[in-house]
Amino acid sequence: MIAANQYNLIITIVGRGYSEQVMKAAKLGGATGGTIVLARGAGMHEAEKILGFSIHPEKEIVLILTLREKKQDIMRAICQKCGFCTEAHGISIAVPVEDAMGLPVADMERELHAQELRKTGT
Repeated sequence: MIAANQYNLIITIVGRGYSEQVMKAAKLGGATGGTIVLARGAGMHEAEKILGFSIHPEKEIVLILTLREKKQDIMRAICQKCGFCTEAHGISIAVPVEDAMGLPVADMERELHAQELRKTGT
């Protein structure tokens, strides 16, 4: 059985209009879905320059709850397509999930088992 502490929450912040690109990349990395939140930067000037990049306050945040072992593949896929040096100017972080309720654990266990079977070819 999968315990809640085997999950990580991947948080990706990108410029407005790039969240769908993040989700496409994340799915290529093994994610099954995510949540998109519209956000606005605080404490910044309208278009501040940092290291030669214009930073605009309108952001989108993509939240992806995933099993710990999928985290690196998903984050790598996101950063390749939507990282800081792309037009999306994205950053991704992952935090461990200590506890959770309401997770479809049985569905995630079936998916994990199916992936293992595909890897082994049985």
